[in-house]
Amino acid sequence: MAKQEEVSLIDSFSEFIDLKSIDRSTMISVMEESFRSVISKMFGTDENYDVIINPDKGDFEIYRNRKIVEDADLEDDNTEISLSEARKIDEDFEVGEDVTDKVDFASFGRRAILNLRQTLASKILDLQKDNLIAKYKEKLGTIVSGEVYQVWKKEILLVDEDGNEMLLPKSEQIPTDFYHKGDNVRAIVAKVDGSNNNPKIILSRTSNDFLRRLFELEVPEINDGLITIKGIARIPGERAKVAVESYDDRIDPVGACVGMKGARIHGIVRELRNENIDVINYTSNVSLYISRALSPARISSIRLLEEYKRADVFLKPEEVSLAIGKGGMNIRLATMLTEYQIEVFRDEPGSFDGEDIYLDEFLDEIDPWVIDILKGIGCDTAKSVLDIPRDELLKRTDLEEETIDDVIRILSAEFESEGEAEADEVAGSSDSEE
Repeated sequence: MAKQEEVSLIDSFSEFIDLKSIDRSTMISVMEESFRSVISKMFGTDENYDVIINPDKGDFEIYRNRKIVEDADLEDDNTEISLSEARKIDEDFEVGEDVTDKVDFASFGRRAILNLRQTLASKILDLQKDNLIAKYKEKLGTIVSGEVYQVWKKEILLVDEDGNEMLLPKSEQIPTDFYHKGDNVRAIVAKVDGSNNNPKIILSRTSNDFLRRLFELEVPEINDGLITIKGIARIPGERAKVAVESYDDRIDPVGACVGMKGARIHGIVRELRNENIDVINYTSNVSLYISRALSPARISSIRLLEEYKRADVFLKPEEVSLAIGKGGMNIRLATMLTEYQIEVFRDEPGSFDGEDIYLDEFLDEIDPWVIDILKGIGCDTAKSVLDIPRDELLKRTDLEEETIDDVIRILSAEFESEGEAEADEVAGSSDSEE
């Protein structure tokens, strides 16, 4: 009976190796360590035993080494053997020589076999836990897939292709997520907790990194490093803003992320339960960056308070609601993306000098895209542009010198002509009085 259990035990080892794909040498080492642990508990030492594991044959061999002593001097029959017993094995043995004989593990008794099973099971479980933790620590920040195994109130239990358990807490689910047993779920590995000898793989679908990885999957240019995601702001399931930058002037980063007819962005939107995603061009120009972050609103001007990381944004009355967005969502995302506290102010008509002129009045002389760039740095009127030194305009707009000079000339000419007209009126009035 014990012999049958011994064979069954080896069979279970082989099955475990095949099913769990644990490193062969590691598994053999664990098995040998388990045998030695049992032997040590039984005899107080395992130093005089040789354990040989043969996983290919599905068996094992144990050999005991003992020193030959005179019959009267025998004290420990585990490490010593009497001369008379030794000569039953070989008549030529003498005192002081070593005897090695094969041990039948079944002869140790049923308790030893059960003890071995328990010891091996414990070591295998520890090994499995260590392998699981190591495997998923390498996957931190990457997307994994799992099948819904059980749905609870506060979390969902998923299993991967190897049967490993993963948890998706309610707090890490998109508010509109709804799953049934058997559904396939994609999420990012957010945390691997190995405390209390109980590994926990925590997933997330609300993390900004989940959105970042989805873009890497859908947009080859990002995966290849031609386009970089410079910032992400998200209200999971509602709306997100993503700032992108291209290292190749020939590539339009926003167009590449959106794809032909929105093909690329639509895949991400579907995965995120119709989360609305705004993709904008990143710029190191803070005023322009804030302006783009507040899209679709068109701002009139911006006043930056760098020391407080604050931006006062002035808009026409009809643009204010767009800047704030539904429930304050747009301005909240812009604040998260730019890391500037944004305050919105209504720019009432006539709130500037009555002699000033809105830039839109110059559309027949200045290209619309140039005017948009000027507005992007907080200049909505002619005088607001002329009040900025030429070198500062070049730095803040990234426009060519020729373009800036043309803008200054056109805007200055408008005020010069007005000044000449006023001078003529004064002179005419003086002549009439005479």
